[in-house]
Amino acid sequence: MSIDSPTLGGRLQGWPPFIRELDATLSVHSQYVLSGNLYDSFLSPSADGTAGLLPLRALLWETLRSSGASFMAVYDPVDGLQIYPDGGDAAQAAESLLGKTKPEDKPSLEGLTRQLAAVARPQENVRAAFVIDSASRIARTPTDLEPAERDFFRFCAKLSRSARPVRVTGARPKPLYNPIVWLVERPGDLPPWLTTDNENIREITIPRPHLGDRQETARLLARAFGVGDVAEDEAAAAACDAFAEQADGLTLQSMIEVTRLAKERNVDLADLPDAVRTYKLGVLDNPWSRGHLRRRVLDGEKRVPERVIGQPQAVTKTLDILKRAVLGLSGAQATKSGSRPRGVLFFAGPTGTGKTELAKAITELVFGDESAYLRFDMSEFSGEGSGDRLIGSPPGYVGHEAGGELTNAVREDPFRVMLFDEIEKAHPRILDKFLQILEDGRLTDGRGNTVHFSESILIFTSNLGLFVPGRDLTTRDGSPFGAPDRVQNITPGMTYDEVEQRIKGAVADHFTEVLNRPELLNRFGDNIVVFDFISAEAAHKIFDLQFANICRRVTEEHRLVLSVKGDALKTLRGWCTDELDKGGRGIGMALESHFVNPLARALFDRELVPDEKVTVTGIRREGSIVHLDLQ
Repeated sequence: MSIDSPTLGGRLQGWPPFIRELDATLSVHSQYVLSGNLYDSFLSPSADGTAGLLPLRALLWETLRSSGASFMAVYDPVDGLQIYPDGGDAAQAAESLLGKTKPEDKPSLEGLTRQLAAVARPQENVRAAFVIDSASRIARTPTDLEPAERDFFRFCAKLSRSARPVRVTGARPKPLYNPIVWLVERPGDLPPWLTTDNENIREITIPRPHLGDRQETARLLARAFGVGDVAEDEAAAAACDAFAEQADGLTLQSMIEVTRLAKERNVDLADLPDAVRTYKLGVLDNPWSRGHLRRRVLDGEKRVPERVIGQPQAVTKTLDILKRAVLGLSGAQATKSGSRPRGVLFFAGPTGTGKTELAKAITELVFGDESAYLRFDMSEFSGEGSGDRLIGSPPGYVGHEAGGELTNAVREDPFRVMLFDEIEKAHPRILDKFLQILEDGRLTDGRGNTVHFSESILIFTSNLGLFVPGRDLTTRDGSPFGAPDRVQNITPGMTYDEVEQRIKGAVADHFTEVLNRPELLNRFGDNIVVFDFISAEAAHKIFDLQFANICRRVTEEHRLVLSVKGDALKTLRGWCTDELDKGGRGIGMALESHFVNPLARALFDRELVPDEKVTVTGIRREGSIVHLDLQ
């Protein structure tokens, strides 16, 4: 593939910055190490002002050809040695420097050494280049070289200093090196001593395409949908801009593949964002686009308060955020919001007030199964290195191939609710990983694969704000005495507004002053949902619900009809609801201790007959032991 290089306004104007950097420094550097986005396509203008997309090899050849190169030799371990362009004068020039070669030739390191020397120190004034593709695979490990590998890289280091510039007639008659270009996945894939303090070798990182590149590429790809001049079609221009924004994090080559996918599925230009979602997630079915989802959420306005009792404000705010997610309006105020998670919730408040239960209720509403939520106990991630469990170990570490628990789960099913319980107990380094998720909706695992959270709901729970640091304890003479005291920040009986204000203040103080992560607090924004203490009225409803669950379980397991007489039930209710500081979980623990345990003891001692009616006529305590009178 050949294009004419533009010269107006300077050499290679409008070409990718990394290629202009290489072109501008050919007179001072004999070798280059290119890493990063190697396998993309790149925007390349031509002399007539039009733009096209070229792979890296073709882009390098067009650049070098414009500097007077006669040919470009490319070596990789799979295809062997290839000459660009194929045939003609290039083949003759290559033969004069390298001797006769065949495309399938796969020279040893010793043979590759001779070819590199022939190009970098030519015996005649022939301008050329040598590209070593997949150079990361030459050495088994860059820090533990085999003897042959060590000798090869030693020679290359010396060759970088002994290379000879070449003069040729044409557009650039001044002396230029015949460059050796290493293509590596990461700069560290070559021996570090090869490039350290070696001014003859220049390292260049090829970045991912920015928004401007993606917008221009989207306009080029619009031709596949029969669009002529996008600048004259406002609807097409808007669709191209939306396509470019949705393609954040993708390469230009991936945008080409998305276009092919859209054409295969008969998707219009305006619907390309849906094709981007399919390409990113690999899932055709989108639960968020199901027609019945809005109806389920509307029904949930009645069912969720019956399940999460005594939290009307928290339930209402959560359902508002869920409705926003269903309509695709999360982060709509931002310039670019399409890749962010569908919904983000931060549940804070006293323990046992329904935070986990509300997370399950949301999961059941959206996905039809409350077990579809993924829970992480963040107290297990208090160590600095424990974050590897989430995204996987770095290359070279044990378990690297297994990936991370979080990234693997999202890759398997991107449509899910993820619950991060007691987030304040996680190590601050681990919290940093959530910055990228909340802002960009994606995360790269230890294997280098990117997973997307754009269709997920993230829920963080916290007990922050129950207690806050008090004054420093001091001795009688005023000297410090131990750690600061902790005082209760909220108490039962406070109004909800006061509880909400104090908890939000404590959460803000924790992230800004204790963790020094104000940017993470900003990502949560106004999505902090505060839960109130369980009121006496709510406690009785929770008791009735949990007591009914016990009676139903007895019936299901043993076909018994269980009932409790009024006085015994009143006594049991009082025992279970007199302490509300532990919330609904405390009521359940009291029921288990004061009713389930003595009931199991009493039923275990008698012969059970199916359909038998068992009535609890009395309940009494003897020390810490509770006894039931059965009839």
